[in-house]
Amino acid sequence: MVKTKDCQVRVLYADTDAMGIVYNGTYIAWLEKGRTEWLRQAGYSYKKIEEMGLLLPVSHIDIEYRHPAHYDDLLTIKTWIEKVKGATIIIGYDIVNEDGIVNVHAVSEHPITDRNLKPIRIRRDLPELYAILKEEEK
Repeated sequence: MVKTKDCQVRVLYADTDAMGIVYNGTYIAWLEKGRTEWLRQAGYSYKKIEEMGLLLPVSHIDIEYRHPAHYDDLLTIKTWIEKVKGATIIIGYDIVNEDGIVNVHAVSEHPITDRNLKPIRIRRDLPELYAILKEEEK
């Protein structure tokens, strides 16, 4: 079973485009919110990760826009660990409206690196974090 962690966001006027729907780029910021909150709930806030000398840059994002969201919609960002491999974490997301309709499905890839962007082998170098991620993996 996929272990999702959820957080919510209410659509602001600033999140919408001239057509009155959520601007496509806004979803990328919401994906960040989802993974940030997932990590926090797992005991590894981004701040803690950075204090450990680690970075989680985005190397790839795949977004499927399924249904438009509008001003004042309350959306739930469902986030889970899709896969852990080598020095990379793959994270899955569904952004869902109050009716349970998926607005966006997305996947992002994040190498774990040091401050010089050199990849860090999670299993070998960060066994505690690796164990948490593997336990949560889809």
